[in-house]
Amino acid sequence: MTYATDRVHEEIAYIAYHFHWSLEDILDLEHRDRRRYAEQIATLVTSATAQR
Repeated sequence: MTYATDRVHEEIAYIAYHFHWSLEDILDLEHRDRRRYAEQIATLVTSATAQR
């Protein structure tokens, strides 16, 4: 099974936007770690939005 290319690009853009990491740094992450960072960012964004 392969992970959809569009989904990988979404994760990369999301992490780069929020953490300001380079493409190279993000691509060096294992898939599992990249997903975890994306999920954690989403949690932080949701929490910050709810507090407004």
